[in-house]
Amino acid sequence: MKAPTAAVVFAMPLRGHFNRLQPLIAGLVDAGVSTYVFTDASFREHVTLAGAQFVDLFEGRPVDNVDSTTVPWSARYVSFAGRYGDAIVEEVRPLRPGLVVHDSFAVIGVVVANHLGVPRVNVCAGHNLVPARTIEAVQRDVPVQIADACWSAVHTLRERHGMPDASPFSYASGWSRDLNVYCEPPEFLGTEDRKVFEPVVFFGSLWPSHAQSAVASGFWGAAAPSTLRIYASFGTVVWRYYEREALEALHAIADAVSQMSGTRALISFGGAGPMEHASGLAGTNVRVEPYVDQWNVLREASVHITHQGLNSTHEAIFHGVPMISYPFFWDQPVLAKRCEELGLSVPLVGAPRTRIDASHVRTALNRVASDREGMIARLGEARRWELETIRARKSVIERIVSLMP
Repeated sequence: MKAPTAAVVFAMPLRGHFNRLQPLIAGLVDAGVSTYVFTDASFREHVTLAGAQFVDLFEGRPVDNVDSTTVPWSARYVSFAGRYGDAIVEEVRPLRPGLVVHDSFAVIGVVVANHLGVPRVNVCAGHNLVPARTIEAVQRDVPVQIADACWSAVHTLRERHGMPDASPFSYASGWSRDLNVYCEPPEFLGTEDRKVFEPVVFFGSLWPSHAQSAVASGFWGAAAPSTLRIYASFGTVVWRYYEREALEALHAIADAVSQMSGTRALISFGGAGPMEHASGLAGTNVRVEPYVDQWNVLREASVHITHQGLNSTHEAIFHGVPMISYPFFWDQPVLAKRCEELGLSVPLVGAPRTRIDASHVRTALNRVASDREGMIARLGEARRWELETIRARKSVIERIVSLMP
């Protein structure tokens, strides 16, 4: 392995995306690379935990000051890159990095790598996000509204920052010619689609050795061992676009569970949902929380009703928890389909965001119950894929470091 110099890592203020970067950051540090992480102040402690140097990317330059109206929200990171590209390049230059690593949403990483002429490693921001297909789906599923600030940034990225194909959707198309890091085991990416991501390495999305170790049994109360424990959560981003649909689905889940004996449900709003609606969901055997330690909740859950987000999916697999899929948008429908193909989940309904009632929930729970033994076996196989991917991380880090001059 070459003698390492410095690396800079860029991450936008998205907890799920940052969580996937943490083991990669720690791997760079362990390889002797001086690693500077430009991200949100809320992640300072986590950067330090990984052994890297924290730099506040947004100090004096909040994203909303540049663009507070563009939809989808992720396109605001395009606005950010266009507006602050020159200043951030000059901030990074004295570090003399030999490598830029960035989450796909951190378009600013492309700008910095282009100006400094260093290799760039893109960390894929979801499951099987083939750019053309993903952008088409976003335009179909989200009420697109592009502000003038975003269009201005696109022009700047094209004319000044070496991105001739820049668009408001560049957060979904920033694959690197140097290397792309895929945050799942290889079994989740089909052969044909894999060609789009080449050169690609598989890193996974979990960091089990740094997850909390205490089991949060209090979430389930004094439940008997035979109690069916249903954990329902639709993550964070869903609430930006589909609050009504998410609430309707959670009401259907709560209604179904309230009619079932020997069952408890824990509903999490992912730190983003409207907690003023919690009282309408809670009941004798239904608990509602604004946010939970999902890693530990899944350790005791019997089934996970999920939007099929990347982190949630692989955390459930790691803990061997059968899933019921209710995807909304982005990579969720495609990942839900893949999990169904692999026998790890069953669908709540046949299409994203379809309105459901308590009968749909009961039917899906019965499907899980009837094939529980088979699902547990297939989850065990998928868990082995996760562990194999994690064990191979050292070789991935070596490949990343080998890109450095």
